[in-house]
Amino acid sequence: MQFSEAWLRELVNPAIDTQALVEQMTMAGLEVDSVNPAAAEFSGVVVAQVVSVTAHPDADKLRICQVEVGADEPLQIVCGASNVREGLKIPAALIGAVLPGDFKIKKSKLRG
Repeated sequence: MQFSEAWLRELVNPAIDTQALVEQMTMAGLEVDSVNPAAAEFSGVVVAQVVSVTAHPDADKLRICQVEVGADEPLQIVCGASNVREGLKIPAALIGAVLPGDFKIKKSKLRG
């Protein structure tokens, strides 16, 4: 049987980490074959708010967004989403972020 740790912790939530929980379950006679993450590891992603959206001058399907990420100045991000709009809260992968598949976010120039 498979179940999520979050579901188990809704029922019983001991103040121990995942590995200790697995060990206690095994000692109680419950066989734990494996522990698998629900999502791949990533870092450097924050919740941001879109401040403004303008059309990209050199690309029909791209938009230039100014987003608030908690820094002194808004961050400029080029986006291909047609539904992006001012006031929208979005996940923003900051420069240096590492996404699933070991994809690293870097600053670059797009279309001139």
